[in-house]
Parts: sequence; structure tokens; C-alpha cells
Amino acid sequence: MTGTVADAVGQALAALGAGHVFGVVGSGNFAVTNSLRRAGVPFTAARHEGGAATMADAYGRMSGRVGVVSTHQGCGLTNAVTGIGEAAKSRTPMIVLTADVAGSAVRSNFRIDQDALARSVGAVAERVHSPASAVADTVRAYRTAVSERRTVVLSLPTDVQSQPARHAGHDAGPLPPRVPVRPGAAAVEELAGLIRAAHRPVFIAGRGGRQAGPQLAELAAATGALLATSAVAHGLFEGNPYNLGISGGFSSPFTAEVIAGADLVVGWGCTLNMWTMRHGRLIGPGATVAQVDVEDAALGANRPVDLGVLGDCAETASAVLAALRGTGGGIASMAGAGQSGEGHHSAGYRTPGMADRIAAEARWNQVDTEDLSTAGLIDPRVLSRELDTILPAERLVSIDSGNFMGYPSAYLKVPDEFGFCFTQAFQSIGLGLATAIGAAVARPDRLPVLGTGDGGFLMAISELETAVRLGLPLVVIVYNDAAYGAEVHHFEGEPFDHEPVTFPVTDIAAIARGHGAEGVVVRSVTDLDAVRAWVAGPRSAPLVIDARIASDGGAWWLAEAFTGH
Repeated sequence: MTGTVADAVGQALAALGAGHVFGVVGSGNFAVTNSLRRAGVPFTAARHEGGAATMADAYGRMSGRVGVVSTHQGCGLTNAVTGIGEAAKSRTPMIVLTADVAGSAVRSNFRIDQDALARSVGAVAERVHSPASAVADTVRAYRTAVSERRTVVLSLPTDVQSQPARHAGHDAGPLPPRVPVRPGAAAVEELAGLIRAAHRPVFIAGRGGRQAGPQLAELAAATGALLATSAVAHGLFEGNPYNLGISGGFSSPFTAEVIAGADLVVGWGCTLNMWTMRHGRLIGPGATVAQVDVEDAALGANRPVDLGVLGDCAETASAVLAALRGTGGGIASMAGAGQSGEGHHSAGYRTPGMADRIAAEARWNQVDTEDLSTAGLIDPRVLSRELDTILPAERLVSIDSGNFMGYPSAYLKVPDEFGFCFTQAFQSIGLGLATAIGAAVARPDRLPVLGTGDGGFLMAISELETAVRLGLPLVVIVYNDAAYGAEVHHFEGEPFDHEPVTFPVTDIAAIARGHGAEGVVVRSVTDLDAVRAWVAGPRSAPLVIDARIASDGGAWWLAEAFTGH
């Protein structure tokens, strides 16, 4: 090992498999960022550290690789905190590589308690302690991020990083593959028993189930279960005729009715929280609830469950299917039903006509709604339906937070679980644009699409220059209601004054053009011809759609979002 500690840390992260680094470079993180770049880790310069953190978060979610955030000490780290909090609450494996002041610089204006700051938002605090321990410290931080699915803030003091590196017998290299957590035999048999007894089972997969799609689909087919996902796993079962779509606030009326009618709900890597289960209203009277997760603390964390199974979702689904096929009891085996092996097979919820009803009613695109468009404003549902037909199917949809968010989430189809990026664990507006950029870097083979509100987009506007600089063919749909719409619709009547949350109409299309993007104002379906022209090519710059939307009186998911807050 030669060079400085900063060199050693950058080389170690590259050797461990870091996929991409996003950041804002200052004096404190200049050397280590360049070390990463020299070691072959691509770098994207963001315009704000908060954007960099969210880009790295989205990159990790969509690529399956570890994203790195590089920040200056003190203020650089505080600028990134909201993005770090989102990643930490979402359990995104991520490294925040931040400079820190020298131990002796007790009066430095950059000095803050970085470790305490990291822990306060749910991240793990680590640091490089000395030249001799630098590689070991880096490996420990990276292993924690990957093995425990944690966001790790790795502080690198400026006096340590400039010292000559000293090899102390610690080598960095790719970590061994994670060994999936196998469920216990008794838990497998108990879950198999619940499924065997169920007549109307529904499986709901969350982020922890994203790697288990085939296994869950096979188990569901054998047991008559319908499939659904939480928002973060949207797209996992796309194309399956028994896929109900998103469970929760974005559910269509039909999907909500079917889930609420289940006699068994199984959450696979899904915590069945208030958003996914509509504050418990999607759990019908007398329904049995089971939950599968790799973390014991997650089992029953948000609601009581009748059975908690500690195990990897894919391993558990395969083990339960094997147990059902090996029992030979319960409902008789149905030969010729597309299942190999003997044992349990149930029609369950998959009755004649259910697939037809799902195809006709499970998506909001098929639900008839009154067109609220006016002479100068377009109904956001009409807008979203039209854009779904205009935009290419191979897309990656990212969502900001706000009153508008159900429209792109519920109306824009995605090809699979890597077609939807939902950074909503912290419920912060303004993360959408950086989310879309990070997701686009992870999946350059897909058209990146962002659904955002005017408030969140203007909050993050500096990163539009980043998208332009990178030449991303990004479609930004701004649902522009000239307000913080959630507050406008929720706080109605006396004594509430909406002046603090309403604004003059902003020409967002003009602002976009000023950044080097293409911009179009959309007030009607006819105005979408400009979007069709952009899609036709060459797509050499991002397109910002400034959609002047009509009010729906408050989105259907909004009242639930405010419940209990």
C-alpha cells in the first residue's frame, strides 16, 4: 500500500465493489474523491450535497450496487443530511464518505459532532482512526453497509487522510456473497398450515421481497394467492394476470376491496405499515396475518401478526412450497394444473373470471373518473393517462412527495421492480429530481421519468443543471398547482390561512429552458403533441413538462397520509 490514507481509502472502496460516487467536492474531500476516480469508480458532481446523497440512494436501489456520497466536513455533511436520513430509513446500503476536522482543530468553524449527527437520522457512524487502521476501518464500514443493509457515514479526519498509508495486514477485496437467512422448519410448517387452510390468500411483497419475485409467484400459483406489492416494490409482478398492483393508498377501489376480503395476508419483506395497509383498513375482520422478514425487529413492528417468520423471502417461499407439495394433505393435488410435484394445490382467490376482473379494474387507468379539466387547466388523471400511452414502456419512474404523487405512481405503468424508484421513507419533498438522476445513472437502458410537484421541483432546481450536463433523456412531469397542495387540501376552513402555502403561477418551462433543458407548458391534451415530438427524438436534453393542473379537491391518498400526524 503506497500513497496517503486518502489514497488507501479510495482504493479500498473501489476494490470492495463501490459502484458510483456522487458528491460536491471541497478541500476536505478533494483527495479521497480523486482517489476513487483514479481507482475506476465513476463520479458525478452534484450541485448540492443533499442531491448527491439522494442520487446515491436511488442508484443503489436500482443497480443493486453500493453508492457512495462524498462530502466536505461539517457543512458539506449537514447539507446532505435529509438525503442520508431517507437512505437510512429505507435501509439502503450506502457509504457517506465525509471529511472531518483534525482532532486538534477544536476551534474549527467546521467542527460538529458528525458521529452523533449520523446516528440521529438512523445511519451508522464509522470513522478512519489512523493510517495503520485505515483499510480495516473502510472494510468494516463497507461490510456493515452491505451485510446489515445500513447507510454508513464514514468520517475521514483531514489530519489522518493526509498521512502516509501504512499496510497493517488488511486487504480490501470483494466481500463474499451474503448467505441468505434460512427459516426454521417449525415456522415453515406453521406458515404452510396457514396457507393450506386459507381460501382467499393475498401475498404482499415489499422491498425485502424484490429479489424473490419468481419464488413468490410460484408459491402463489400453487396456493391460489393473489399478488400485490407495497409502493417500493411496485412492478415486481408486472405481467402476472393475478397481480393486483400496489396495496395501500394508491390501490384502485377494486384492489382495495379484494385485499380487504382476504382471509390470509402474508407480508413478504413488507412491514405492512399504515401506508401499505391503509391504517389497517385493508385487513378484513377475522383475517389471519403473517409476515416474513430477515430481521426479527421488523416482525410485528407496525401491526400485530399471527405468525412472524424469520427468514429470507426467496428461501422461505421455496421451503413453504416444498412443505406443501410434500404433505399430500388438505386439498387434493390437481394434476395438469401447471404445477410439478405432488401435494397441495388450491384455486384459492384465483376463481374463474378473477384474472379478467383484475385486467379490467385493478389499475386506475381503467377506472372511469370525471374529467375536471377547464379552459386553462388539465385534469391530472387525464394528463397521466395520456402520458402513459405516449412515453416508451421501457421506463424508470421516480416519484417526489406531495399531493400529486398518486398520479404518476398509479397511472404510469412500469416494466418490473427496477422500473419504479420511490424515495418516500422520510416523506420529504424535493428529493424527486435527484432520485431520477441517480436512478438514470443506474439504468441508462431505460427512459427516466420523474413525477414531481412545483414545490418539490423548485426546491431541487439546481440539480436540473446536473441532468442537462449529463445529457440525460429525462422526462420531468411537474404537476403544477402553484401551491403546496397537500396543505391546501388538508387544512380547510377557519382558522387556516392558505397564503403561506400558495404562490403565483411560475413559468417552470421557461426556467427549464434557462437551464438548457427543453420546456413545454401543458394545459390540455392537445399540448401533449410537443411531448410526442420530443419522444420521437433525438432526446438530447431533458424535457420538463410544466403541467398546469386542475384541482381534484384533494387526492384520494392525501387524507390517509395526514391521518395520525
